[in-house]
Amino acid sequence: MSTVLTTDHPAWQAYEDGTRARAVRTTSGIWTVFHDRDGLHMACVDGTEDVKPEFVATDLAHLPPAAPAALREGLAALGVTQRLANPWLWDAITTAVLRQVVRADQARKVYRTWCSTYGTTVEGPRGPLAAAPGPDSVLALADEQFAKVGAKFHRTALTAAATHYKRHHNEWEQLKAGALAAALTRIPRIGPWTAAAAATDFTGDFSVYPHDDLAVRTWAAKIASAYPWPDKKDKAFGPLWTGWAGPDRTALHTLTLATLTWGAHAR
Repeated sequence: MSTVLTTDHPAWQAYEDGTRARAVRTTSGIWTVFHDRDGLHMACVDGTEDVKPEFVATDLAHLPPAAPAALREGLAALGVTQRLANPWLWDAITTAVLRQVVRADQARKVYRTWCSTYGTTVEGPRGPLAAAPGPDSVLALADEQFAKVGAKFHRTALTAAATHYKRHHNEWEQLKAGALAAALTRIPRIGPWTAAAAATDFTGDFSVYPHDDLAVRTWAAKIASAYPWPDKKDKAFGPLWTGWAGPDRTALHTLTLATLTWGAHAR
């Protein structure tokens, strides 16, 4: 069975030879992580190797049996998937904030410009890669610097998040996904969707992902096109999706992450 890399995070760069690469920051340093025809590779390029990035494997055998057969069959074709659990909570929060209001492609563009302009750039296997600016750097930016990279709308949320992160990150980093999502909603301009997306990215637990997200709806409908999915404005999608898994959090995690993985590859 093949192993597929999940590349939902906007930091992943794609190259013509099929290589995917991104820079990630752990508590000890910055790493370049890349996937090519020979598999996964990691290298510490700044700091120390004390804390390494970790990948979470998801077995499609855990898909909920109650889900539509066409959806399960389409997802099962992926095989085992691997996703990098974002090792830096601050980056997970930043990424979720920059996804507010805008379309996915625009959010990806803004995130990458944000990182390359104000973050830390390192040399990757196919060219430069950039990690996000830290909270201190964000708090030092002038208003016009947010506007310069297309993040004017996100300025107040990012600065509020930076302030609260500096105060609470040691506590937040010990929480499980659900509790972390709840804690992040205490930040001004961080609602349940943003908080859940950030908590999911950091913990790797997609059972708390905002399951009625447009991306989940879009890819599910493409995989099982004949299924009578609720209309986009119909709030029945979330309960339908979670209901297939019932109390099985592993099944819900698998269903959601596999759908987003399928979509990342389809795109």
